[in-house]
Amino acid sequence: MKQMQIYAFDMNCVSHINHGMWTHPRDTSLQYTDLDYWVDFARTAERGKLDGIFLADVVGVYDVYKGSAAPVIETGAQIPVNDPLMPISAMAYATRHLGFGVTANTTYEAPYLLARRMSTLDHLTKGRIGWNIVTGYLDSAARAMGFEKLPEHDARYDAAEEYLEILYKLWEGSWDDDAVLADRARAIFADASKVRAVRHNGTYYKMEGIHLAQPSPQRTPLLFQAGSSARGQDFAARHAECVFIATPNPQAARPIVGALRCKAEAFGRGANALRVLGLITIVVGRSEKEARDKLEDYRRHASVEASLAHYSASTGVDFSKYSLDEPIEQRSTNANQSALAAITKEASKPVTLRGIIDQMVLGSRMRPIVGSAEQVADRLAEWVSDAGVDGFNLARTVAPESLRDFVDLVVPVLQERRLFKADYAEGPLRQKLFGGRGRLPSSHPAAAFRT
Repeated sequence: MKQMQIYAFDMNCVSHINHGMWTHPRDTSLQYTDLDYWVDFARTAERGKLDGIFLADVVGVYDVYKGSAAPVIETGAQIPVNDPLMPISAMAYATRHLGFGVTANTTYEAPYLLARRMSTLDHLTKGRIGWNIVTGYLDSAARAMGFEKLPEHDARYDAAEEYLEILYKLWEGSWDDDAVLADRARAIFADASKVRAVRHNGTYYKMEGIHLAQPSPQRTPLLFQAGSSARGQDFAARHAECVFIATPNPQAARPIVGALRCKAEAFGRGANALRVLGLITIVVGRSEKEARDKLEDYRRHASVEASLAHYSASTGVDFSKYSLDEPIEQRSTNANQSALAAITKEASKPVTLRGIIDQMVLGSRMRPIVGSAEQVADRLAEWVSDAGVDGFNLARTVAPESLRDFVDLVVPVLQERRLFKADYAEGPLRQKLFGGRGRLPSSHPAAAFRT
């Protein structure tokens, strides 16, 4: 069986996926504004040989549930949320191999400035940076950013296609590989004939300018994406290298994984161009009983209210308007289409609010994997074999306890079974994951913009 990739999944806030865990007496996530918190997190992840830390982000607040932001403000559910890029330099300085995936929104970030910011991080991390491409789904974000309303779902992806074309031109084509001379004797830093302005005049964007950063180790950062709608899958298959999915079990994941690989092949990239990673939550102990006891301890702190508010924003449906046993209806929303489809038209039977709440074991709609290290390793191996995923995005519960437990208990078992690497490969992040030079391959659409 192939070796799996594993990322620690987090967010620059108090409460990310498993809501309410910040109230646990051993949780330290209230220190998220302290740089030491993030450095310790990174060192733990690298000690466990994890492939990287993936930082999510959201622009706007979850105000669909009860028609108000009050539920998420009171429970700390992804609000307040700080910029995800800021801690990365410190985490990279404290580590040598750990990769970093960071979320930035194409709908609200100017491509010219984002290109420089990501190139800067690629330099400072020595080629260990990745970008999670998102288009947003919150009306509250659109209003905050001065839009009359959130652009339509597919239109956001159409604009993102054009956005990426600009970035590829800047990252791959503005500077030649040998443009930088750094010739002290002649006092010539760069050969001006090998640096050129990028021009773009499209439907959504118009720009002209030279990329402000010299070529970085990867040039284009490793590309992450998490779209699960039909349009999102097309976008991921064309551009992404790592794709995150969130499904309740391997059986639900398998057709998504298969569709993504088929689409990547249809785009001429090959079925192996993608690494597909499943979202999981793990509660592990030195025995099954210890893990079950830990789960019950954690459950006393889970916030269903925060989870419902988060899920309402994801689907665009105000769950407070449903009685416990009333089926959730399919309706047209401009939010996360795959999240809504999962509980409506794609569900095997009608889904009720009671059923959704029953799934919220730890303040999220994802049921955790619970057991001893050996049992957890068994389950992860089942996911790889049954779903065809390449690895996992590991959501935190109690910080830093959940990551330390995984590193100290589960990682050694996976390594003993040769399901996880014993040590890091050398080179930039893309090279560690795919081999080669650390640059995007010629089959990727970005290669067309190289000089």
